[in-house]
Amino acid sequence: MSTRTASASVLYDVPGPRARARYRVLGVLGLLGTAGLFWWIVSTLSDQGQFDGDLWDPFQYTAVQQRVVDGVLATLKVFGLAAVGSLVLGALLAVGQLSDHRAVRLVCTPVVQFFRALPLVIMIFALWQALFTAQPMWGLVVGLTLYNGAVQAEVIRSGINAVPRGQAEAAYALGLRKTQVMSLVLIPQAVRSMLPTIIGQLVVTLKDTSLGYIITYPELLYAGKLIATNSDGYPYIPVLIVITPIYIALCLALTGLAHRIESRGRRGANRRGTAAA
Repeated sequence: MSTRTASASVLYDVPGPRARARYRVLGVLGLLGTAGLFWWIVSTLSDQGQFDGDLWDPFQYTAVQQRVVDGVLATLKVFGLAAVGSLVLGALLAVGQLSDHRAVRLVCTPVVQFFRALPLVIMIFALWQALFTAQPMWGLVVGLTLYNGAVQAEVIRSGINAVPRGQAEAAYALGLRKTQVMSLVLIPQAVRSMLPTIIGQLVVTLKDTSLGYIITYPELLYAGKLIATNSDGYPYIPVLIVITPIYIALCLALTGLAHRIESRGRRGANRRGTAAA
């Protein structure tokens, strides 16, 4: 028996011939069920005329094209503000949770847990109704900042705790204060090691900008809704076909940028290590 098979058998029983046959049957049934559901959805939409060529006519107009562009710009504007705000807030809350002062920890820890647990859609709607009725953009920005800042705080805190203790001890031995150790030694290393997770949460922030739809902020999804409701035939499917690839492209661009930054940082660290050697 190979090492891989032996290690796998420790975790679970290797399925016999009957179990493998049963799994294959269940897999085929699941595939057929998924295909049937997809066919039903497509046929229902087709019966409603959602795939008619005439529904694409609105996208020939400059005003409709401009509305899509304005929706993308509004989405990027909110994302930029919320991304910067959540990273700054996350760093502050992470440092606060690790503070030597008990009073600071007692404030920061409940704040992080509260905003992580509160549903984002409720937070955005409450902020809009209570404080930003005339400025829905700021209700969306503040809601995204508070929620994602709390999540980023846990990510950064975990990264700081993962830094070897010898790094902080060496910094203290050089005479650095706690603030200097955090800002110059621990946080930079934590951000570097947790960069994939941080960027992943930023992608979530980008996608969550679509919640501006519920507070009438004219981001991309709301712009698509306006196009669909103000056009003949209510072309919801063509609108989704147009705006979905835009969201995917934005998320892929952000992920690609993260990979580029991470690879550059890794190459820089390797060069510094080589020079030191």
